Amino acid sequence: MKDPALETLLLPLQNEAVAMPTSGAVFLRARMGSPMRSLDAANLLCQQSFAPDKDALEVAGFSVSEELPQSAPLVLVLPPRQRGEARALLAKAVALAKPVSGVVVAAVTNTEGAKTAEGDLAKLLPLAGKLSKNKSRVFWGQAQEVDEALLAQWVGLDAPRDILDGRFRSRPGLFAWDHIDPASQLLVNTLPTNLSGVGADLGAGFGVLAAEVLRKCPKVKMLDLYEAEKRALDLARDNIEAMQSEALREYYWQDVTKGLRKPYDFIVSNPPFHTGKADRADLGQGFIRAAARGLRVGGHLWMVANRHLPYEDTLDKTFGSYKILADEGGYKVIHAIKAGR
Repeated sequence: MKDPALETLLLPLQNEAVAMPTSGAVFLRARMGSPMRSLDAANLLCQQSFAPDKDALEVAGFSVSEELPQSAPLVLVLPPRQRGEARALLAKAVALAKPVSGVVVAAVTNTEGAKTAEGDLAKLLPLAGKLSKNKSRVFWGQAQEVDEALLAQWVGLDAPRDILDGRFRSRPGLFAWDHIDPASQLLVNTLPTNLSGVGADLGAGFGVLAAEVLRKCPKVKMLDLYEAEKRALDLARDNIEAMQSEALREYYWQDVTKGLRKPYDFIVSNPPFHTGKADRADLGQGFIRAAARGLRVGGHLWMVANRHLPYEDTLDKTFGSYKILADEGGYKVIHAIKAGR
């Protein structure tokens, strides 16, 4: 699958408008793709909080770490769509760049706000160049004449904070970061109170569904949270631990489609269904297959999905039976039961 932003990001290095240092380069929100093969993996430290991207980078031989050096001669960055998170990441890149000589290079697709991101970087430091290709923009500048006041203001724009009158902590950039999304709320309203045994929440986000399961279902003995985005999982841990539930909890930072850690009596899920502006039925289908593999015989899956997404064929192939228990507001709640052999 092509990655226009990544392809465009590396253009200044390929045409030598920006020099690749012999060591110490850093790539924030790095993603693996064919353009990365042109880089020396030993000369680039990557940071990525999304497990599938992290895994792909490590398989390709790149080092991925949350720990970064105090400064770097070159900082590559792929800003996300959400404005506050993107500004915070650009500020982090500028703060990481070696004073005066360090270079920050960023790229964004046009549909995800390339002009806006370019303007934001230009507010932090003078731009030295820019290019347009692949319906994307790449722009760069040196860490000189940095607006330190604005930098300090932007660095904290995606910091964790209390939401919903302090019931949860969340942060910009996460899915439905400052509210309970309607799909999750519909699933919460539909869930029975007699869930019991060992369960899992696949794609737990910052912990909304898991919190409701523990609140509504006293017979649950253990609940595992699976989440691919570490920024969300860290907050889910904080939110669930604050409940002081008697149920045991485990937290797994991973792509659930690669398999679950143990057999479960029940699974709840509001799986992801889009990348950028495009709906992706295959994401939810992967969650359904993972749930079917991870459930014990007779185990229950409770999930919510956009009404138009074609999950029924996958459910037919992987579960013994299923029903649509709710259908409103453009969403459907599905209850499926795993059949015996």
